[in-house]
Amino acid sequence: MGMIFNRKLPIPKEIKEMYPLSEKVIKVKEDRDKQIRDIFDGKDDRFILVIGPCSADKEEPVLDYTSRLARIQEEVKDKVFIIPRIYTNKPRTTGEGYKGMVHQPDPTKKEDMLEGIIAVRRLHLKAIEETGLVCADEMLYPENYRYLSDLLSYVAIGARSVEDQQHRLTASGMDIPCGMKNPTAGDYTVMLNSIIAAQSQHTFLYRGWEVNTTGNPHAHAILRGYVNKHGNTVPNYHYEDLNLLFEMYQKKNLVNPSVIVDCNHSNSGKKYEEQIRIAKEVLYSKNHNSDLNKFVKGLMIESYIEDGAQKPEEGVYGKSITDPCLGWQKTEKLILDIADSLR
Repeated sequence: MGMIFNRKLPIPKEIKEMYPLSEKVIKVKEDRDKQIRDIFDGKDDRFILVIGPCSADKEEPVLDYTSRLARIQEEVKDKVFIIPRIYTNKPRTTGEGYKGMVHQPDPTKKEDMLEGIIAVRRLHLKAIEETGLVCADEMLYPENYRYLSDLLSYVAIGARSVEDQQHRLTASGMDIPCGMKNPTAGDYTVMLNSIIAAQSQHTFLYRGWEVNTTGNPHAHAILRGYVNKHGNTVPNYHYEDLNLLFEMYQKKNLVNPSVIVDCNHSNSGKKYEEQIRIAKEVLYSKNHNSDLNKFVKGLMIESYIEDGAQKPEEGVYGKSITDPCLGWQKTEKLILDIADSLR
């Protein structure tokens, strides 16, 4: 038999009852969610920074890193709105390698999905409790979203998932901003079609239920570069790329035209230090053009405590075990530089 059913896992409602939100966490999330929506609605001109490790690996270093973001958020709060990346699912091109905390709550041990679901919810909950920041995650598995639906304040849909109908329709039922990345082949039309789907109403099958969605007005684009037919990475963060996307947005019946630029992945060719230069170029483009100034809502940056990446067994505290990330010293300087350059 090709698929072995090991055990039935608790439904999201049961996990939420095991790890409920305090009144304090509910209030923090309501307040910060409103601020994020106001930025996408154009009522607040602060700049969003979705920043953190390529993949969350262990609770202690992730919370340590997030607490550092909370301290610097106080310094730049008038200009920059920080959303920590706590990405607990990791898409793998070939299916091999570490797939994130939801699969392996301890990356040095075997997979355990029940412990993974619990570890992921506990981590997101602690991040809000301990830092007062609300966080982002990638929606790799639409059926798993409900385990965190009361905790997340930002969701990204990856380049490999953005063409999938279940991802698009699930995004249409969210009440938080959802970023749709351009696909790995780079076609803006595919990404814009995903945004149209996410902003629309739907009826579909979800977790064994027939559900209706009202549409998500804060679904938006994320530019992350792409790979051409020869396997070479091609960036799409330049002024001309941003302007082209803005013009394409104008031809569609979309509300809240918005883009977040992912400074890593195919935009940097996974050369993590290039993120600093890319961020500054995007800010220059934003400041140079009044349309882009309103259109470019923020950046996505991969950052952790230590520079670079390692194998899981190396065990360096706060160093990525997937894609290489900027270390904290470079990150702190970059955040301050971003705040200084915003008009």
